[in-house]
Amino acid sequence: MGAVLTKSRIKQIRSLEQKKYRDRHQLFIAEGDKTLREMLASSLIVESVFAKAAWLKQIPDNLLANADEIIEINDRELSQISFLKTPNQAIALVHIPQYTLDMTEITGGLSLYLDQVQDPGNLGTIIRLADWFGISHVLCGEGCADPFSPKAIQSTMGAIIRVKTYKTDKSFFRQLENHKPDFHVYGTFLDGENIYNAALSDKAIIVMGNESKGISADLAQYVKKRLLIPQYPLDKTTSESLNVASAAAIVCSEFRRN
Repeated sequence: MGAVLTKSRIKQIRSLEQKKYRDRHQLFIAEGDKTLREMLASSLIVESVFAKAAWLKQIPDNLLANADEIIEINDRELSQISFLKTPNQAIALVHIPQYTLDMTEITGGLSLYLDQVQDPGNLGTIIRLADWFGISHVLCGEGCADPFSPKAIQSTMGAIIRVKTYKTDKSFFRQLENHKPDFHVYGTFLDGENIYNAALSDKAIIVMGNESKGISADLAQYVKKRLLIPQYPLDKTTSESLNVASAAAIVCSEFRRN
């Protein structure tokens, strides 16, 4: 713990706000007490921890030993490298995990496919929801936010440790049809069947669409069953649409209830 936070390290950490530098260094930023404890206890590789002395004293030595490097910092230094409005004692640089898409694994349960979900907060919240509902795989299609951006990671509240995320595109559905042609693919649409009356499978892909446009025409052709989250009462004018993370919560809950 003799190392110090240099200007070059500060520059490197701040650069990780941009995807091109996360891709270059294969690192992401994690912040906060609970998240860092979970990261240190997980199988993810924690490259560096930057933390205040008081926080380091609270963490068991066996957890700290899982970090390749620990640097003690003060409040001023923490504010220089934190991406939070109110910095939370410690941040870490963590290696981005690399997962191989296994169709047998995907078709063995329930997974989410996100079509152009562009807000990192929504994306992170959906990953957190997936974790809550026992969904281990979230596929991020073209146009999706990066699940390893600081805002997305913060929104997952540690769920990124347990939920595998994949960057993919519509070719995934062609691979799926080759692997298992009759596999269930659901999506939410305004002209779909009322989800509360629908028969739902616990082995399926659920497609969630873009915040404003919904599921794109390119992907709609692969959806085998259209679902509707009905508004109440049906004859009253309500909000035009649901936030995609809110919709995902309703859909995942109904699939698990079934």
